[in-house]
Amino acid sequence: MSSKIHQALTKLFDRHRIVFWYDTKRELRDDFEALSLPDIEKLELTNNEYGIKYRLLREQPDQKFLLYHDGPQPADLDNWLLDVQLAHGELRTDQVALWLSELELGLEFIDVIQAHTEFFQAAKRKEALKKFLKHDDTSGIIRLKMLAVCAASEPRIDSVMENLLQELADNRDDKIKLIGRCTLDTFLWEQITRYYGYKSNEPDIRVRDFMIDLFKSCYAMSTDGQVRMNGDALVFLKRWKDSRQFEAGFETLSGECADFLGIEQDLTKRDFRELIELDYFLLIDQKIISDLVRSLVSRTVSSGDVALWVRQRRQSHWYREYRHLYEAVDFAAQFMHALGEAKFTMDSLVDGVQRYSRFWYQLDQLYRKFTYHVRMSGQASLMDALTEQIENLYSNSYLLRLNDRFQSFVDGASKWDASPIPLQKHFFERWVQPFLRKDNKVCVIISDAMRYEIGHELLSLIRQEDRYSAELEPALSMLPSYTQLGMAALLPNKELVITDNDSGTVLVDGQSSQGTINRSKILSQATGGRATATIYEDLMAMNRDDSRELLKANDVLYIYHNRIDHTGDKMHSEGQAFEAAEQTMEDLVRLIKKLTAANVSNILVTADHGFIYQNRAIEESDFSGVEAAGESILYRDRRFVLGKGLKASQGLRKFLPTELGLHGDVEVQIPKSINRLRLKGSGSRFVHGGASLQEVVIPVLKINKKRQSDVTSVEVDILRGASSVITSGQLAVALYQAGPVTDKIQPRVLRAGIYTEAGQLISDSHDLTFDLVSDNPRERELQVRFVLTHAADEVNGQEVILRLEEKHAGTSHYKEYKSLRYLMRRSFTSDFEF
Repeated sequence: MSSKIHQALTKLFDRHRIVFWYDTKRELRDDFEALSLPDIEKLELTNNEYGIKYRLLREQPDQKFLLYHDGPQPADLDNWLLDVQLAHGELRTDQVALWLSELELGLEFIDVIQAHTEFFQAAKRKEALKKFLKHDDTSGIIRLKMLAVCAASEPRIDSVMENLLQELADNRDDKIKLIGRCTLDTFLWEQITRYYGYKSNEPDIRVRDFMIDLFKSCYAMSTDGQVRMNGDALVFLKRWKDSRQFEAGFETLSGECADFLGIEQDLTKRDFRELIELDYFLLIDQKIISDLVRSLVSRTVSSGDVALWVRQRRQSHWYREYRHLYEAVDFAAQFMHALGEAKFTMDSLVDGVQRYSRFWYQLDQLYRKFTYHVRMSGQASLMDALTEQIENLYSNSYLLRLNDRFQSFVDGASKWDASPIPLQKHFFERWVQPFLRKDNKVCVIISDAMRYEIGHELLSLIRQEDRYSAELEPALSMLPSYTQLGMAALLPNKELVITDNDSGTVLVDGQSSQGTINRSKILSQATGGRATATIYEDLMAMNRDDSRELLKANDVLYIYHNRIDHTGDKMHSEGQAFEAAEQTMEDLVRLIKKLTAANVSNILVTADHGFIYQNRAIEESDFSGVEAAGESILYRDRRFVLGKGLKASQGLRKFLPTELGLHGDVEVQIPKSINRLRLKGSGSRFVHGGASLQEVVIPVLKINKKRQSDVTSVEVDILRGASSVITSGQLAVALYQAGPVTDKIQPRVLRAGIYTEAGQLISDSHDLTFDLVSDNPRERELQVRFVLTHAADEVNGQEVILRLEEKHAGTSHYKEYKSLRYLMRRSFTSDFEF
């Protein structure tokens, strides 16, 4: 006890010159007599009050005194020193007084301590509370901070409730029981009523009951149900929902409430359009997706509307779980729209290639993206009707129709040529040699079966990277469009010969081009020993020094990447071709960054051939009804045959080697349009070798690393409405994205809220992504509704600030981006807006 008394007195004398000590139970005289405090004089009150008063006030007005009385404090009328005592300090030696002293709280808080003695029995709770306390705290604020200690939260009512709801989600009740033991439960629910308008007559189930009321009221605010809570409850739900720390608890309790409130039954009677801004229940996303799919199948929604709805849902809490479904729906809508706009007319083989590289490739790209996201969603049954429709449109209205038309020009061509589109065998001369003439190094990345539309998406990904520029040109692959010929044609060459055997190997100027070692030899001979080849995996495994040495020793480096063809060419994995395409783009971006980190400035990316892929099983009508025949059949594939003396056939187009820019005497036949030849033991959905546009139009990307940054973020403005006065509990604001997002003008992510001059948030907060690509200014407006909290009442008649904030790169801190001031002028009627 003596040490606690010493500590308490030391703190009291920091604030007071005179301290009174009434030993009410007459049990601390020994402590008083043993006490030694520097510069403090001890006196005992024993009917000597008048003399002591004169000494205190007149004789020694600057001296510090400890006045001890053995017994209780006299009645006020009998206390000669009452005025002095009231003007100075008093040491109380009961437990409550010692707690006050420990916490450095004044006697005015004695009622707080006495009402919640259980709280102060634990030293850890006292220490935690002490860290929260400030000199200007009121009794209510101290109780709130005690609640925060019990709930292991921040000293805010929303933080307390987040922690209690998380405990409920975890099927625990330690914190709420502690609040009850500390007799803080009444205060807690008074605050909940005050802040959120919640009332309950069931004290034992208040947390669960609060949760149900919260979800019910917030859902009703946006629909047409019964609202029992206020706008602050909606702000709280949004904050809780968006919290990384508590999202798991939110999801658990959201699911429970959805069952309890019969949300599934309620949603069945609603139009999905009225739910686009709601995300309190996972069932809402399921309803929206299900209805979107049905609407697309029935063609009752436009592509523009679907794109807008999907973009709005990207802000949804559950978007990550259903991202692939939303993306699939969006790409399906885009595909249908693009197909409806497309006109498959062409007047020559070269016109077909040019139109494909400018417009029609997008249909292959949209089909690929749709199919990929459906597969990744794992929801084939849900998407079944839409998938069937997209497959029919892609196969019959696009792929077959386009290539039937293109085949007529293939049939009429006297030689395989689409000038001015470069032929693949001129690749080295056209794209590589210009770098060598200027003594510049260049790396060539060849990704097996990376067809043109994948190259176009890669172009966009590269351009989005800071300080990278990229250009894309189409080239015409060799025919037949298979790996060994395509790879050979990309090497420096004068003569390309398909060997007269069953291997399909191609000789480059008399040398085999089979495999990386042989290709390295051909490159080295053509460049005086200053070129070589490697494979993607080996280069990525190199450390920085080894990769720099390799590049330093060579003016030209060919890097072979094989993921799409490796996956698609196998019957058991051909269904994963589009996943392989996605992974390929990630691979190539990583590879390009590794090369530029090793001081490579010039990079070319191309492919040996493209491919046709149809996700569903190939129908009987897609197989050629004829078999290739001739003097000798050297090599058979799904899309071409190599041989000699091949017999003409109505369903097959025969080429002599000279017509294809080849030497030797091996002839080629390909099935017309998109037909497949029958071949046992091989897949039929992923094929190449023929003359379809998807197989023969290949990308050539020219990539350069710049020294200066060339990426910016899109600008966003706050549109001032008709009034700058806030008169109700909500504020609707239009935000305008100044221009479309492009490769080099990237999306901007902002946080929006309404704040007081002092920086207090008085509304809900919105995380907004501005990523619109439309050229139409009207389609780049975003309407945002802010719900004000009760804290807005405290600044009525004052200016408040709508603030857009942007996160500092690589941190969790925000800086102001733009702001707009409003005058708060709310009337009492604003309390009734829900």
